[in-house]
Parts: sequence; structure tokens; C-alpha cells
Amino acid sequence: MRRTVKDLLIEIKDTSEIVVDLAYSAILFDNEDIAEEVLDLENILSEMLKQMRIVSILSARRVDEAESVSTILQIATAAQKLGSSAGDIASLVLRGFKLPKDVVRLILRHSEETAAKVRVSEDSEIADKTLGETRLHTRTGMRVIAIKRGFDWIFNPNRDSKILKGDILFARGDITGLPTFYEIVSGEKITFHEEKFELELEDLDNAVDTVIEMKDLSELAVDLSYSSLLYQNEDVAHEVIYLEEKLDNLKYDLKHWVLKSSKKVSDETLKGLVALLELSTASENIADAARDIAEIVVEKMEIHPIFMEAMKETDEVIVMIEVGKSCDLDGVTLGEARVETNTGMHVVAIKRDNRWITKPGATTKLSKGDLIIAKGTREGVDLLKNLCSVRLTT
Repeated sequence: MRRTVKDLLIEIKDTSEIVVDLAYSAILFDNEDIAEEVLDLENILSEMLKQMRIVSILSARRVDEAESVSTILQIATAAQKLGSSAGDIASLVLRGFKLPKDVVRLILRHSEETAAKVRVSEDSEIADKTLGETRLHTRTGMRVIAIKRGFDWIFNPNRDSKILKGDILFARGDITGLPTFYEIVSGEKITFHEEKFELELEDLDNAVDTVIEMKDLSELAVDLSYSSLLYQNEDVAHEVIYLEEKLDNLKYDLKHWVLKSSKKVSDETLKGLVALLELSTASENIADAARDIAEIVVEKMEIHPIFMEAMKETDEVIVMIEVGKSCDLDGVTLGEARVETNTGMHVVAIKRDNRWITKPGATTKLSKGDLIIAKGTREGVDLLKNLCSVRLTT
């Protein structure tokens, strides 16, 4: 039975997002099993694009229908590009190009979205419950993307997936939610300590900072590109184009720093530097794919209504919400309001007057009239809307 355009769109978007999450996790945890799954998903995306082309051609009977369907194909092709970039990252793992451990620690600590690997303890409150019952994503902002059970794997688990004692959960999300996630899953508290860089290479710290920024901005570009489509917002679309151009410049800076550092390093360290360069290239390609999506809005191309319908049924939803004049968020920082922890929604960008804040952090103060772009669960959307509209304190 041939799948519909809507079904394919939902699956393509969800798969393209999870494949990027898994790819970053594969290289950060140097995990070949996850890397193999990424390559499998890359092939699945390619096959879905072929099906999308066939279904789209069959569904278009007139010129105007063909024009609107062409935007659907552009979105699907961009999603395939995301899968290809993720595959490039996974291939590094399978070819033995590891990131230096110090670099991994810095990326995990300083990225806007971090990755976590936590074992479910014997007395964990989530043991023997489904992901839906635990509400981990909503409570912590950390999304479980894979579960390792003995020698078996569950990739992209859904709300009906059961968690057992001894399972190892791989998750991604805002670093502010990591302590809560870790405590819920393992029953232990974690504290962060400042660590010194063991690799004392010229300009390597600059290179790592650049890789972290490129990773964060590429993921942000994807979120904003879909937001620009959903809300037909040219401002957001232009911000994606700006981010893509910024990533181009950052890649050249990174190459310069890495080449300077590579003059006096061992072969093993050199492989780590190659991994840094390849990771930056993949991040740039991810941003390129996001730009392809955003340009649909910039060029005022007609978007097929079925896209909007499909986006309502994807695993993660994206919303744009205004901060009300008298609500709990007005005048407080994201950290003070614990937005991520209390709602499970990750704030990816804020528009204030005519200016965009594209990397809001815990110290970012919110003001009435701010326009928030956030992603997360459907349950979290309602919680965030409540925070933005109601004053709960007296």
C-alpha cells in the first residue's frame, strides 16, 4: 500500500531530526552501534524521498498543484540532506576518527543542547514505566533518543516504550535539564566542576569553541527553518539565511586554527583534528539544508496545506508564543523561571522588538511582548502558553 504525502512528510521530518540527534550522540560517545543506525536511517530517508517524488507526481494534475507540490519536494530533499550530513558524522566513528576526550567534555558541557548517557538504577522512579508515563521530556527537557538493553537497542522510542532497570538511556536536550534528568533516571545528583584542558595546542581552544558554536547554530537553523514555514514568517526565514552565512565564515576560521595546531601533534591527535573539521563541515551542510527550507518562505513559494497538517502530527512540535503583559515570565530570566524544566519546551529563539536573540540561555531575561520560538511536547506547549499568559504568584 502506497503511503500518502502527509504520512511521508511526517516520517521524513521525524526521521531527519532523530538521525541528526543520533549522529551527534554517536561521535560524542564514540558508539559504533548508534553510528550504524544513523547510516540505516540515512538510507531510509533516501528511499522515502523516492516515494515522495512518485506520490507527488501522481497527485499533481494541474500547474498550480505542481507548484505547491514542488515545495513539499524541496522540504523532503532538504531533509535528505540532513540525513546525509548525519551519515558523514557517523562515518567518522566507523572509520576510527575519534574526538579528543577533552573536546567531548567541552562540547557536552557548553553546547546549547547536550547529550547524556545514563543507566536506570534499581530504585529509579521510572523503572517499569513507559516513557509516556514518566513524562521525562516534559519534566526535564531531555528527549530519550535511544535505549540500550543488554545487547539490544531501541532507537527513537515512543511514549509506549517501557523502561526497565539497568537500561542505558541516551538523551538530548537543554543542559539546564540534565541534573534533573540524571537524578530521576539514576537516583543520583550530579555536579559540574571546571576542568582543565589537557591538550595544550595552539588555538585548539578556539577551534573547539567554534565547533560548539557551529553545532548549536546548525541545529538552531533547522528549528527556525521549520518555524518560518509554519508561521509564514519572513523574519525567521532571513535569520536562517544569516545563520547559514555565519556558519560558512566560522568554517574558514576553524580550518585556519586547526591547520595551525596540526603542525606539532601526534598521528592520533591529528585524527581528532580531522574529526573536528569533518564535524564542522557536517554542521555547515545541516545549515545549508535549513536554508533550502527557509528560502521557500523568502521566495514566497506556495506551501501546500498538507504540510501544515503533517507538522501537527510530528514527534516534536514547534510553537511561537508571545510573553503576556502580566505573567510569571515578564521580568525574569529563563533560568529563574525554569522554563525548560517546568514545561519541557526548549526555547530556541526570542524576538524582541526588531531584534532576534538566537542563543537564549539561563541568564536571558524575558520581557512582555517578547516572541518566543520553542520546541517540545504537545503537553509542554500548553504549559508554556500558561506561563506566558497567567500570573501564578501574588
